[in-house]
Amino acid sequence: MLGYLKANPNIVLREEFDDWALLFDPDTGNTYALNPVGVIIWKHLTGERSVEEILRLVEEQVEGLTPDASEHIREFMNSVHSLGLAEYVERAPS
Repeated sequence: MLGYLKANPNIVLREEFDDWALLFDPDTGNTYALNPVGVIIWKHLTGERSVEEILRLVEEQVEGLTPDASEHIREFMNSVHSLGLAEYVERAPS
């Protein structure tokens, strides 16, 4: 598994109120809710940042993260990958 996660370009992000959002997969018809931290992560799934870089960015942008936040963030990334919402790629050109 490579360390650069890239969002599936077919997935639609719809931002809602209070920084929450919905992801819609038109291929399956499935919809997924994202909390504000999930939205931040999703926006960084460009294939240009490693998982570790995304973890650091979230830690910088979100106040009051719990000590186990990095574990939850990794679980989220694994979930979007296993659901086909994102894929691991070689680093995208900048």
